[in-house]
Amino acid sequence: MQLYNTLSAEERAIMIDDAGKQRLTLSFYAYAQISDPTQFRNDLFRAWDPLVVLGRIYVASEGINAQLSLPADNFYAFKDTIEKYDFMQGMRLNIAVEQDDHSFLKLTIKVRDKIVADGLNDATFDVTNIGVHLKAKEFNEILDDPNTIVVDFRNHYESEIGYFKGAITPDVDTFRESLPIINEQLQNFKEDKNLVMYCTGGIRCEKASAYFKHQGFKKVFQLEGGIINYAKQIKEEKLESKFIGKNFVFDHRLGERITDDIVSQCHQCGKPCDVHTNCINEGCHLLFIQCEECAQAMQGCCSAACVDVIHLPEEEQKAIRRGIKNGNKIFKKGKSEVLTFKNRAANQDPLAAVPNLADLTKSKALAKKIPKIKKQYIGRGTHFYPKSSIGQFAIEENEIKVGDTILIKGSTTGEQQLVITDMQVNDAKATKAVAEDICTFKLPFRIRLSDKLYKVLD
Repeated sequence: MQLYNTLSAEERAIMIDDAGKQRLTLSFYAYAQISDPTQFRNDLFRAWDPLVVLGRIYVASEGINAQLSLPADNFYAFKDTIEKYDFMQGMRLNIAVEQDDHSFLKLTIKVRDKIVADGLNDATFDVTNIGVHLKAKEFNEILDDPNTIVVDFRNHYESEIGYFKGAITPDVDTFRESLPIINEQLQNFKEDKNLVMYCTGGIRCEKASAYFKHQGFKKVFQLEGGIINYAKQIKEEKLESKFIGKNFVFDHRLGERITDDIVSQCHQCGKPCDVHTNCINEGCHLLFIQCEECAQAMQGCCSAACVDVIHLPEEEQKAIRRGIKNGNKIFKKGKSEVLTFKNRAANQDPLAAVPNLADLTKSKALAKKIPKIKKQYIGRGTHFYPKSSIGQFAIEENEIKVGDTILIKGSTTGEQQLVITDMQVNDAKATKAVAEDICTFKLPFRIRLSDKLYKVLD
C-alpha cells in the first residue's frame, strides 16, 4: 500500500460527510526509546489508514506525539493498534471537549529528531526526573497558594485566547524560547516557591519540568494531561474552572471553548473576539484573530494587499508566489505590522495579568495593597533584542535621562521598575532622550510591543 495521502483535503471532507459517522478528536504522547523511527512510522500508517485515522503525528527515537481523529466506531480497534507496543499500554488519551468531524483531513506521520522542538540537549540532564503531576482539583488548590508561581508553556498565539488566572504567559513564538526566559526570570525563587506549569496536553511540561528540576528548582509541579484533560475533569467533577477563555488546538478547529470569557480582541478592529483564522491568501496564510464583521469586510484576508492578491487570476497568484522565499511570513502566528490590534485588551480581568516577579516574595494579600505610583507617560516599546537583552522604545512625549527611575508596564510584562544607568539615542550614546527619539537600553527582562514606558515621579 502507499504510505502517504492520495486524497486532497477537499476530497477527504466529502468522504467524511458521505460516511455520516461521528468522529472523535484526541491527542496523546509517550516518551520511549524507539530504535527505528522510520519503520515505526510506516507500521503506524499501515495500521491506521484502514481505520480512517487522520491527523498530525510526530515520531522520533524518543517517542511519539499525536493529534488525530477517527470514527468513533473504530476507537477500540485503534486502541488495539497502539497497545501492541508496551510503552503505549494504559496510556492516557486526551479526548477533545468539542468534536468536529473535519478537525483533521489528512493522515500525516513524520519522523523528526524530537517529538517536541525544545532546543535542549537531553544527554545533559535526567529527562525522566519530572515534576509532580496534579489533577484538576489539586491544580486548583495549588493555584490558591500564595507561594505558587504558575507558568504557561505555550506560545503567545495560544495563550492570548485563554489562560489560567495569574499565569505568566511568555510572549514567544516557540516552546524553546520560553525555557531560558522563564529560567532567568525565576532565578530568585528556586528554593521556596511552587513552580507550577501547564500546556495544551502535557507533553511540553514533561520536558520543561525535568529541565527546571535540573536547574535547581525544588518544588516543581505540572498539570496532568494539560488543559485538555483539565477541561474534561472540571466538567465531570463539577469544579470551578480557573482557566478562562478558549484552549488553542492544533487542528482545523483552532480552539476549544472552556469558559464563555472572551479575553482577546479582533486583530483588525479591536472588537472582543477569540476566533483564529488563517489569511485566505495562500502566499501569506498568516494566523490571526478575526471577527465576523472583519472577515466579511476583508474577505478572510489579513490586509488590503492580500485582498488584492486573491482577486487576481490563479496563474498570476502562483507567479507571485513562485520563487519568493517568504520564510517565516508564511504560517507566522499572529504577529504582523498589518494587524491593527494584536494584543490583549487593556481592560482585561486583572486576575489574568502577569504577576510582578518582584512581588512574589509577598503574600497575595499584601500584593493587593501596592500603592499607586506617580508617573509620566514617555513612549512605547518597539523592539526587544533577546541576545543582548536590550529594549528599544519610541519616545512620544516628555523626556527621560540617565539616572531616571522608569516604569515599564504591559499585560504580559506586568509592572517593572528600574533606574537607567546607560542609554543610546538614535544609535549614539547619550544621556537624554526627547520626543521623536528612538532610545535603547539594557533590561533584565523581556519587553513586548504593547508595553508602555513611564518616568516615575518623586
